[in-house]
Formats: sequence, C-alpha cells, structure tokens
Amino acid sequence: MKEIKIECTLFIFDNAHELPLDAFKLMQKAVEARENAYAPYSKFHVGAALLLDNGEIITGNNQENASYPSGLCAERTAIYYAGSQFPQAKIIRMAISAGSQKNQTKKPIPPCGACRQAIAEYEIKQEMPIEIYFMGETGKVAKSLSLSNLLPLIFDKSVL
Repeated sequence: MKEIKIECTLFIFDNAHELPLDAFKLMQKAVEARENAYAPYSKFHVGAALLLDNGEIITGNNQENASYPSGLCAERTAIYYAGSQFPQAKIIRMAISAGSQKNQTKKPIPPCGACRQAIAEYEIKQEMPIEIYFMGETGKVAKSLSLSNLLPLIFDKSVL
C-alpha cells in the first residue's frame, strides 16, 4: 500500500477590495447577479460572473424550482450560456458570490460538486486553467488558480 497526499492551494484576500482591479470588477458582477437569483425555497442566492478571452462578461445566478432537482446553480447557468453563445471563447476567470437570507455568509463559499464537474469539463476542453474567486456576502475571498485544484481526482473523458 502507498499513501498519496493531495493538497489544495488557495490564496485568501481579507475582502474583495484587496483583489486586483479586474477581479474586483468581475466579483461586483457576480454580486449583482446574486441579487437577482431566484431562490424562494432555499433562500440561498448565488451569483457567478465569467470573463471570456474575447472580453465578454457572462453572468448567471441560481434558478430554483419546486421540483428541486430541476433547478440550476449560478455557475452552471453562466458556463452553459457562455458555451452556447461563445463556443470558441475560453473562460479566463470566474467570480462567485453566495449569500443566505437566513444567515449572513462571511466565509468563502466554493462551487458545489456538480458545478466543479461542469467547470472541469470546460477547463479540459479549452486546455487552459480557469482562475476562480469565491466569497460569501462579505469577508474573505478565496482564489484558486485552477478548477483542478478544487477537484483533484477529476472524472473526465479519459475514463470513458
């Protein structure tokens, strides 16, 4: 038997104002998208913003449904729209902001597992890492240089 250690490296900013200007502006777009989320059941609003290599900024927010599995997360809403409307564009950076109407979210909230898998597909497709910034409503912001850093044991087409 052999033990393998897997590590995740994140960069932590005390708040969004410490971000580089381009990342700060993208996070502002994610916050705006979060405010328009449709989350009447969970009361948990998420916004995502993508910067594409063609300069386009795509936003998305979570869309819930009384039939819970039929809803869609903010990250996948944005990434699928980008893939549909700009199929040749590469995603350079993603910003995510999440907030609850029940409790104030003060710590960075990363993408869920399903969103990580969807983002991974695009990172593999474009053969280029996607820089990901994520936060709650306030407080610290985490930065990952790549989705593969957040999902190290990736499931991809090589196993099919």
